[in-house]
Amino acid sequence: MRRIWALGSYTHQTIAGISFRQKLKRSYNKYASAYWFLLPKLLLFALFTVIPVIWSLVLSFQKFEIFDAHWVGLDNYIEAFRSEMFRVSLWNTFVYTIVTVPVSVLSALVIASLVFPLRPVSRTFFRAAFYIPTVTSMVVIAMVWRWMFNYRFGLFNGLLEWVGLQPIDWLGQTSMALWSLILMNILIPPGAGIIIYLAAMGSLNPNLVEAARIDGASSFQIWRRITVPLLKPTTFYLMILTLIGSFQVFTQIVMMTGGGPGNATETVVHVIYKTAFRDFDYGLASAQSVILFGVIMMFSIIQYRISGDDDRRRFKFRKRSKNS
Repeated sequence: MRRIWALGSYTHQTIAGISFRQKLKRSYNKYASAYWFLLPKLLLFALFTVIPVIWSLVLSFQKFEIFDAHWVGLDNYIEAFRSEMFRVSLWNTFVYTIVTVPVSVLSALVIASLVFPLRPVSRTFFRAAFYIPTVTSMVVIAMVWRWMFNYRFGLFNGLLEWVGLQPIDWLGQTSMALWSLILMNILIPPGAGIIIYLAAMGSLNPNLVEAARIDGASSFQIWRRITVPLLKPTTFYLMILTLIGSFQVFTQIVMMTGGGPGNATETVVHVIYKTAFRDFDYGLASAQSVILFGVIMMFSIIQYRISGDDDRRRFKFRKRSKNS
């Protein structure tokens, strides 16, 4: 009996294996041209993304120098968390993110909601007007804002003096520097978010809006009760993209403050940059990068769980309604 059972198990595994190989061969024969077209892109992705990420993870456990490298275990991670500058940069990045992400997404939603009801020609004009500035280099934008924040001849201090107030050293005071960068981010129109929201609004079912108007709902009630809930997947997508971008803020810091005054505007990516290319401590910089990756992943999972819980509650409510 044991021999028969073993023989049957072996035969089943063999048939399953042959079946899998046949399916793989059939899939390759069917999509061979697509696989060959994807191969160059996959090779570039592996060369410039996958391999550097894996190598950075390996370096985070090493004391890496140009002509010498040896394993140090978790020493780089311990040193990263002991560093006061790194802890300050984590806090500054968190404050920057927690303020700019909701404001950017909300402003994109509001602007898109105001543009969408316009005529197609006007909608196209505003779509282009809000999106074109996003293709401008952040280096140029940061230079312009640095002149606007200038203490002697900047636009903001000129306006303050015009109304009789004292000028402010926007980028030179410890208490004002980070909030000046946050103000800059808030006042830059979120062009990509507006375009995405407009595309999502165009795909909504217009019958829902018409039914709400027939029932006497106002424009604000339609926006609040119908449009915003239906745009929840788009909002979640934009929240994730904006969160990742805000945690990786770098160009503004380099061009406007250099992390100063003191460590008031130090961010995690700027600290990683200085650790790697100024101090040449690639192992510590890799450990800081892995920590940043963990923080971004944690916040993304939290947002995903919150969105998923809402969807599950909505599904259970609909299920109970159908059963009743």
